Amino acid sequence: MKSTQKKGLKNVYVLVYAAMLAAMGVVIGIFCKNFLNFGNGLFRITLENFPVIIAGIAFGPVVGACVGAVADIISYMLSTQSFAISPIVTLGAAMVGAVSGLVSHYVIKREGNGRVILSVLTAHLVGSIVIKSFGLFVYYEWLVLWRIPTYVLIATLEAGLLCYLYKRSAFTKIFRLGGNAK
Repeated sequence: MKSTQKKGLKNVYVLVYAAMLAAMGVVIGIFCKNFLNFGNGLFRITLENFPVIIAGIAFGPVVGACVGAVADIISYMLSTQSFAISPIVTLGAAMVGAVSGLVSHYVIKREGNGRVILSVLTAHLVGSIVIKSFGLFVYYEWLVLWRIPTYVLIATLEAGLLCYLYKRSAFTKIFRLGGNAK
Protein backbone atom coordinates (compact mmCIF):
# COMPACT_ATOMS: atom_id res chain seq x y z
CA MET A 1 0.00 0.00 0.00
CA LYS A 2 1.35 3.43 -0.91
CA SER A 3 2.13 5.91 1.84
CA THR A 4 -0.52 8.34 0.54
CA GLN A 5 -3.14 5.63 0.83
CA LYS A 6 -2.06 4.92 4.40
CA LYS A 7 -2.27 8.62 5.26
CA GLY A 8 -5.76 8.84 3.73
CA LEU A 9 -6.84 5.79 5.68
CA LYS A 10 -5.59 7.34 8.91
CA ASN A 11 -7.53 10.50 8.10
CA VAL A 12 -10.71 8.44 7.71
CA TYR A 13 -10.03 6.84 11.10
CA VAL A 14 -9.46 10.25 12.65
CA LEU A 15 -12.69 11.54 11.12
CA VAL A 16 -14.68 8.55 12.37
CA TYR A 17 -13.25 8.72 15.89
CA ALA A 18 -13.68 12.50 15.99
CA ALA A 19 -17.33 12.12 14.98
CA MET A 20 -17.80 9.46 17.65
CA LEU A 21 -16.24 11.69 20.31
CA ALA A 22 -18.36 14.66 19.20
CA ALA A 23 -21.48 12.48 19.46
CA MET A 24 -20.43 11.41 22.96
CA GLY A 25 -19.96 15.08 23.89
CA VAL A 26 -23.42 15.89 22.54
CA VAL A 27 -25.12 13.11 24.50
CA ILE A 28 -23.28 13.93 27.73
CA GLY A 29 -23.93 17.66 27.19
CA ILE A 30 -27.66 17.20 26.59
CA PHE A 31 -28.02 14.96 29.63
CA CYS A 32 -26.12 17.36 31.88
CA LYS A 33 -27.80 20.50 30.54
CA ASN A 34 -31.23 18.95 31.05
CA PHE A 35 -30.84 16.90 34.24
CA LEU A 36 -27.71 17.99 36.16
CA ASN A 37 -28.39 21.69 35.81
CA PHE A 38 -28.78 23.85 38.90
CA GLY A 39 -29.29 27.61 39.11
CA ASN A 40 -30.66 27.91 35.55
CA GLY A 41 -27.42 26.79 33.94
CA LEU A 42 -24.92 28.38 36.30
CA PHE A 43 -24.10 25.22 38.26
CA ARG A 44 -23.79 22.14 36.14
CA ILE A 45 -22.03 18.93 36.95
CA THR A 46 -20.79 17.69 33.63
CA LEU A 47 -18.14 15.64 31.91
CA GLU A 48 -19.11 16.93 28.46
CA ASN A 49 -15.54 18.16 27.88
CA PHE A 50 -14.11 14.68 28.48
CA PRO A 51 -14.52 13.46 24.85
CA VAL A 52 -13.29 16.86 23.62
CA ILE A 53 -10.10 16.52 25.65
CA ILE A 54 -9.61 12.97 24.39
CA ALA A 55 -9.92 14.28 20.81
CA GLY A 56 -7.37 17.01 21.49
CA ILE A 57 -4.84 14.71 23.12
CA ALA A 58 -5.29 11.90 20.59
CA PHE A 59 -5.66 13.83 17.35
CA GLY A 60 -4.24 17.29 17.95
CA PRO A 61 -5.49 20.84 18.47
CA VAL A 62 -7.45 21.28 15.23
CA VAL A 63 -9.49 18.10 15.62
CA GLY A 64 -9.97 18.82 19.33
CA ALA A 65 -11.27 22.32 18.58
CA CYS A 66 -13.66 21.02 15.92
CA VAL A 67 -15.01 18.31 18.22
CA GLY A 68 -15.52 20.86 21.01
CA ALA A 69 -17.34 23.38 18.81
CA VAL A 70 -19.56 20.78 17.13
CA ALA A 71 -20.48 19.09 20.41
CA ASP A 72 -21.28 22.43 22.07
CA ILE A 73 -23.46 23.76 19.25
CA ILE A 74 -25.44 20.55 18.75
CA SER A 75 -25.95 19.93 22.47
CA TYR A 76 -27.24 23.50 22.94
CA MET A 77 -29.63 23.09 20.01
CA LEU A 78 -31.03 19.83 21.41
CA SER A 79 -31.17 20.77 25.10
CA THR A 80 -33.81 22.70 27.02
CA GLN A 81 -31.51 25.64 27.78
CA SER A 82 -33.34 28.90 28.35
CA PHE A 83 -30.75 31.13 26.64
CA ALA A 84 -29.37 31.30 23.13
CA ILE A 85 -26.12 29.78 21.90
CA SER A 86 -23.25 32.01 22.94
CA PRO A 87 -20.37 32.23 20.46
CA ILE A 88 -18.01 32.92 23.37
CA VAL A 89 -19.09 29.75 25.18
CA THR A 90 -18.70 27.79 21.94
CA LEU A 91 -15.23 29.32 21.54
CA GLY A 92 -14.48 28.11 25.09
CA ALA A 93 -15.57 24.58 24.16
CA ALA A 94 -13.37 24.69 21.07
CA MET A 95 -10.45 25.98 23.14
CA VAL A 96 -10.79 23.03 25.54
CA GLY A 97 -10.01 20.72 22.62
CA ALA A 98 -7.40 23.01 21.07
CA VAL A 99 -5.47 23.64 24.29
CA SER A 100 -5.45 19.96 25.28
CA GLY A 101 -4.08 19.17 21.81
CA LEU A 102 -1.50 21.97 21.88
CA VAL A 103 -0.19 20.97 25.30
CA SER A 104 -0.06 17.25 24.54
CA HIS A 105 1.44 17.58 21.03
CA TYR A 106 3.73 20.60 21.30
CA VAL A 107 4.48 21.39 24.96
CA ILE A 108 4.92 17.94 26.50
CA LYS A 109 5.66 15.30 23.89
CA ARG A 110 6.74 12.58 26.31
CA GLU A 111 4.03 10.00 26.99
CA GLY A 112 2.80 9.65 30.53
CA ASN A 113 0.48 10.89 33.24
CA GLY A 114 2.15 14.30 33.43
CA ARG A 115 1.26 15.02 29.83
CA VAL A 116 -2.37 14.00 30.36
CA ILE A 117 -2.77 15.89 33.64
CA LEU A 118 -1.23 19.11 32.33
CA SER A 119 -3.29 18.89 29.12
CA VAL A 120 -6.56 18.47 31.02
CA LEU A 121 -5.86 21.14 33.65
CA THR A 122 -4.64 23.72 31.12
CA ALA A 123 -7.58 23.02 28.80
CA HIS A 124 -10.08 23.55 31.61
CA LEU A 125 -8.30 26.64 32.89
CA VAL A 126 -8.33 28.35 29.49
CA GLY A 127 -11.56 26.98 27.97
CA SER A 128 -13.91 26.29 30.88
CA ILE A 129 -12.84 28.67 33.62
CA VAL A 130 -11.70 31.74 31.65
CA ILE A 131 -13.45 31.81 28.25
CA LYS A 132 -16.75 30.06 29.06
CA SER A 133 -17.11 32.01 32.30
CA PHE A 134 -16.52 35.23 30.36
CA GLY A 135 -19.26 34.20 27.93
CA LEU A 136 -21.65 33.33 30.75
CA PHE A 137 -20.94 36.60 32.57
CA VAL A 138 -23.63 38.23 30.39
CA TYR A 139 -26.28 35.99 31.96
CA TYR A 140 -25.03 35.54 35.53
CA GLU A 141 -22.64 38.43 36.19
CA TRP A 142 -20.32 37.78 39.15
CA LEU A 143 -22.02 34.51 40.08
CA VAL A 144 -19.87 32.87 37.39
CA LEU A 145 -17.03 32.83 39.93
CA TRP A 146 -18.78 29.84 41.51
CA ARG A 147 -17.81 27.87 38.38
CA ILE A 148 -14.14 27.92 39.39
CA PRO A 149 -14.27 25.36 42.23
CA THR A 150 -16.70 23.23 40.22
CA TYR A 151 -14.37 23.04 37.22
CA VAL A 152 -11.31 22.46 39.37
CA LEU A 153 -13.06 19.34 40.68
CA ILE A 154 -14.26 18.31 37.23
CA ALA A 155 -10.77 18.79 35.74
CA THR A 156 -9.24 16.71 38.53
CA LEU A 157 -11.79 13.94 37.97
CA GLU A 158 -11.27 13.97 34.19
CA ALA A 159 -7.48 13.95 34.53
CA GLY A 160 -7.62 10.95 36.86
CA LEU A 161 -10.04 9.12 34.60
CA LEU A 162 -7.90 9.80 31.50
CA CYS A 163 -4.74 8.63 33.27
CA TYR A 164 -6.57 5.43 34.15
CA LEU A 165 -7.83 4.94 30.57
CA TYR A 166 -4.43 5.59 28.99
CA LYS A 167 -3.04 2.68 31.01
CA ARG A 168 -5.53 0.34 29.32
CA SER A 169 -4.32 -1.29 26.12
CA ALA A 170 -7.75 -1.29 24.43
CA PHE A 171 -8.00 2.50 24.86
CA THR A 172 -4.49 3.22 23.66
CA LYS A 173 -4.87 0.93 20.62
CA ILE A 174 -7.76 3.10 19.46
CA PHE A 175 -6.41 6.52 20.31
CA ARG A 176 -2.69 6.01 19.57
CA LEU A 177 -3.70 5.96 15.97
CA GLY A 178 -4.52 9.66 16.16
CA GLY A 179 -1.24 10.55 17.81
CA ASN A 180 0.61 9.33 14.72
CA ALA A 181 -1.77 10.77 12.12
CA LYS A 182 -1.02 14.47 11.91
